[in-house]
Amino acid sequence: MKKVFVDGSEGTTGLRIHERLAGRKDVEILRIDPEKRKDPEEIKKYINESDITFLCLPDAAAQEAVSFAENPDTVIIDASTAHRTVPGWAYGFPELSPAHRNAIAEGKRIAVPGCYASGTIALAYPLVKAGIMPADYPVAVFAVSGYSGGGKKLIAAYEEEGRDPKFDAARMYAWSQSHKHLKEMKAVTGLAREPLFCPMTTNYHSGMIVQIPLYTDLLREKGSPEALQAFFAEYYKDEPFLRVLPSGADAEAGGALFSDACAGWDGMEILVTGNADRVVVASRFDNLGKGASGAAIQCMNIVMGCDEAEGLNL
Repeated sequence: MKKVFVDGSEGTTGLRIHERLAGRKDVEILRIDPEKRKDPEEIKKYINESDITFLCLPDAAAQEAVSFAENPDTVIIDASTAHRTVPGWAYGFPELSPAHRNAIAEGKRIAVPGCYASGTIALAYPLVKAGIMPADYPVAVFAVSGYSGGGKKLIAAYEEEGRDPKFDAARMYAWSQSHKHLKEMKAVTGLAREPLFCPMTTNYHSGMIVQIPLYTDLLREKGSPEALQAFFAEYYKDEPFLRVLPSGADAEAGGALFSDACAGWDGMEILVTGNADRVVVASRFDNLGKGASGAAIQCMNIVMGCDEAEGLNL
């Protein structure tokens, strides 16, 4: 039985991690006194008593928490942005390659991907790795997410009684092109520059779609939607967390896909659609599942050597 500590258990990701650990017989949850949850000495004690510590904290607090770790056997799984591109940290998206999965299994420091980054990287990494999309392709990412991805303050703004009517409409943001996920989008995929990124949140709790539109004549291998769908299906064929939808899935759904369809599910769907000249590759998943706490638990399962889907909804 592994001892597990969740630092930041009051936040959205921390609460969802606790939900996914509930009832498991192979872990013992170390619970800090709520009155001491911000006490550095108490946090340090629990980190070093644990086999696995989850960090569900703002970046600065996550960096401080890592500095408390003195037990060489403690594995840190960080859900913040702080360590996603830091050398020596495994990037927690095992489906990308055997090297990614091995780094998680063997590492003591694991950075859980961001939600928008997960959706982007699942699409762009294979295309760049296979040489289909050149590293200098001018990538643009269009995405929509439920409001739960914005944390407690945004959730409260959407759910408060008598809320501002403006929250009934789509909330477009990140206009400055400095979103915190951009750094990992570039670094992990091997892109030569950060993508243009246009996210929005809308009036529902969880679930998201991430889209990358592509001009096929700018790809190294001009491909049809069917050819690109076959490529992704082959690339992820042995990955139960990633489901590549068949060609024409959008047409069968009436030409529209809803961004909350994967809420509560811990996997990710990938869709390819378009025509011979312009293709859209898209990912759909739960921003709190494969985009956050579900991914963190998957990483923990790999560290423990158990079924990757243990405690998750697939």
